[in-house]
Amino acid sequence: MNNGPIIVEHTYNAPSAMVWKAITDRDEMKQWYFNLAAFRPEVGFEFRFEGGPDHKKHLHICVITEVITGKKITYSWRYDGYEGISHVTFELFPDGDKTMLRLTHTGLDTFKEEDFARKNFMAGWDMIINTNLKNYLEK
Repeated sequence: MNNGPIIVEHTYNAPSAMVWKAITDRDEMKQWYFNLAAFRPEVGFEFRFEGGPDHKKHLHICVITEVITGKKITYSWRYDGYEGISHVTFELFPDGDKTMLRLTHTGLDTFKEEDFARKNFMAGWDMIINTNLKNYLEK
């Protein structure tokens, strides 16, 4: 069983300022990520959203733990009413007019529910980073 982090990397045809705005601006995030009621890239800011299949939505509770403006944002990720806590980090690496984004999701082994299986996160992050965000940034 693999208990290591999930790491997804993608290079976008977009400058880092544009990618940073996409991953930290609520109005942009709802276009490719989740429709959040509020989001501010500030340490200590808590945001919540529902996700999952229509027949079984889960309330996600996240708290921002680190921000290096334009470069890195990390937040905790847990589910209301369930054990476990994980952390999601987005890091940006500018390369001229392109940007490499590395998403790292750690702590998945703390989740015991079948709904929160590693394979589900792998599929979700692959779609979010390699399809949704790519299509949003490169439209």
